[in-house]
Amino acid sequence: MIHIHSPGLTKLAVGAASACAALLASIAILASTPVRAASASATQKCRTSGLDIWFNNEGGGGTAGSIYYKLEFTNLSGHACTIRGFPGVSATDLGGRKIGRAASRDTSQPSGSVTLAAGASATATLRIVDAGNFPTASCHQVTAAGLRVFPPGQTTSRLVPFPFQTCSVASTGVLSVRALAKA
Repeated sequence: MIHIHSPGLTKLAVGAASACAALLASIAILASTPVRAASASATQKCRTSGLDIWFNNEGGGGTAGSIYYKLEFTNLSGHACTIRGFPGVSATDLGGRKIGRAASRDTSQPSGSVTLAAGASATATLRIVDAGNFPTASCHQVTAAGLRVFPPGQTTSRLVPFPFQTCSVASTGVLSVRALAKA
């Protein structure tokens, strides 16, 4: 065995060993730290394709010529999602065509963000004014086959079957909707 003693080589070997130790320590720290992508830490926005939208007519309460119902938005996406704001709602005929004026926004209650776990629901209160309250000339009363509902921030909708009397004249508002809230 041959031993070569060189002060420069010894310093180089010690420096390389220190650098390797520091690198291995950094790798060990990184390996034990969970990696989180920015989008993974934020809950995804609820999309129409992941929601079941249905009409809950149990306990529809009425006051002064109006009946209040619950539109339920149930998360069937398999993961948590967030929904916020007002759904778009309008009456439709059997062919899915819009009848009359779309629902106005009832801002009497604050709008907040709702996070829905898989299988959980959010509710929007829908008010339907009795079409018989309006003069025939300004209403032109017809029977709607249901509702077209757009979840907040979405451009695709769901049709929800529910026959009711409405006005076909766009100047007469029969529908109003509140922002979504935890069910």
